[in-house]
Amino acid sequence: MKYMLLINAGTVDAEGGAAECDEQDWMAYDKEVREAGILVSGESLADLVTATVVKVGPEGERTVVDGPFAESREVLGGFYVIDVPDLDAALDWAARCPGARGSGSVVVRPVADFGA
Repeated sequence: MKYMLLINAGTVDAEGGAAECDEQDWMAYDKEVREAGILVSGESLADLVTATVVKVGPEGERTVVDGPFAESREVLGGFYVIDVPDLDAALDWAARCPGARGSGSVVVRPVADFGA
């Protein structure tokens, strides 16, 4: 079953990365996920200030706003989609993720399978 691991950084360092882990931690985790054969996809997101928000009103009018749209203590930093047997396995992989340390968190959500 596929699960998405949404990685939220609670505190961010000067370079926009998670403060409680470094690049080596991420490289090791990425290697572990790949070698386990469970990686479907994964990406790190660019800095939050590069975000653009699009909203469509009731009359179809489009509003585009640059930058973050809300004050938040957590920043979505990236994601992994993994294919594992069950939720317990997904939770185990989420707990291993460097983004789950300290003030960070990893949200685990099953990927909907509309073809089943």
